[in-house]
Amino acid sequence: MDLFSRSWQRAWTGIGAAGDGSALFAQLKAAYAEPQRHYHTLQHLGECLSAFDAARTLAAHPDEVELALWFHDAIYDIKGHDNEQRSADWAREALRDAGVAGAAAQRVHDLVMATRHTAVPSGHDERLLVDIDLSILGAERTRFDEYEQQIRREYAYVPGFLFRRKRREILKGFLDRPAIYSTPYFHDALEARARDNLRRVTG
Repeated sequence: MDLFSRSWQRAWTGIGAAGDGSALFAQLKAAYAEPQRHYHTLQHLGECLSAFDAARTLAAHPDEVELALWFHDAIYDIKGHDNEQRSADWAREALRDAGVAGAAAQRVHDLVMATRHTAVPSGHDERLLVDIDLSILGAERTRFDEYEQQIRREYAYVPGFLFRRKRREILKGFLDRPAIYSTPYFHDALEARARDNLRRVTG
């Protein structure tokens, strides 16, 4: 069984959803394969799920965190400003339709909303989820540089000078935080390399 199937079955069953969710699983995989995506793809989802596998025991509600990872970039309109909101709403609706308890479905919704990265996450599972989503910042240099190229391709319609300015602002925002990673696990593993990567491309 591949990473995606194993992750999906574990989380879907674990959260108490009815059936096997196979139609939704197929919908989500198709969403991550949309042609406008270059970074927010199955590669990114797979990297997130692999990182979660290694840190799963740190989650208070592991099935909710895992499903939030599945949905966190489910809607990805390059020019949209409400992708996380729409993704979070889809998650909550799909889980409720599958008989998941309302409180659990709402927590998944709130976890997806945390990936807007507009504020430092507060809850335990929020911190873990956001650290996983940001783990690319602490990737090996070759992968980080590939990531930057993938982001540029997603925003190919933006003029180069404007993209460079906006991108630098975003990355500098992470660099200016007292800590990029909120959990000790990811801070110890990735903080130093993430800061090296960010300094290199924003300096």
